[in-house]
Amino acid sequence: MSMFRVALPLILLTSVLTGCAGLQKTDWPMCAAVGGVTGAGLGAIQNATFAGYGALIGGGVAAAYCWVHGDGDEDGDGVPDSRDKCPGTPKGVQVDANGCPAVVAPAPEPVVVEAVVPKEETIVINDVYFKFDSAKLTPADKSKLDLISTRLKREAPSAQLHVSGHTDSVGSDAYNKKLSKKRAMSVTDYLVSTGIARSSFVSVVGEGESRPVADNKTAEGRALNRRVEIKINR
Repeated sequence: MSMFRVALPLILLTSVLTGCAGLQKTDWPMCAAVGGVTGAGLGAIQNATFAGYGALIGGGVAAAYCWVHGDGDEDGDGVPDSRDKCPGTPKGVQVDANGCPAVVAPAPEPVVVEAVVPKEETIVINDVYFKFDSAKLTPADKSKLDLISTRLKREAPSAQLHVSGHTDSVGSDAYNKKLSKKRAMSVTDYLVSTGIARSSFVSVVGEGESRPVADNKTAEGRALNRRVEIKINR
């Protein structure tokens, strides 16, 4: 009987330690203490039968404590230590089901859509009103050309500018062609004075009344035909 009393606590102690092995290190002392205190208290009873049962109950209490507290998570990553294949993961690192750092796919690079710039563009200036029968610009005309100059300065230095003057059908064709050339030159000279290189102007011509864009029989149509065009070749 005495051998049984000696062997039984050892067997139970082994079971308790095995149960505690699944816990975090910080829970081991508590697990052992629960079993030890309970077993010692009951084992203090002199009756041999109760002493054996005391050891048994102490081991059972310790095992119950271990079962309730379950598996540990020493690195605090949310994966129990028994399944954690990467113990010691730094705090805050996102992990997968095995407790290993999760592979996060890189964010897709933003797609940059380049604006399509036409190789050829024509600026139509039909709101510049020269003095009657003259190629001289008015102050109001210059203010409007300043806006066009600002835009042309943004063009690449390699852009080529073609300026053409146009009139309505009032007057002879020869006269209108000469007048339209003078007005095209006036616009070009003013744009050059604002800082645009003269070398950017490849051609300056007068088309007269040869290229109408509206009906010359109406005042509105004739106003549209009196214009200066700047063609941009990029």
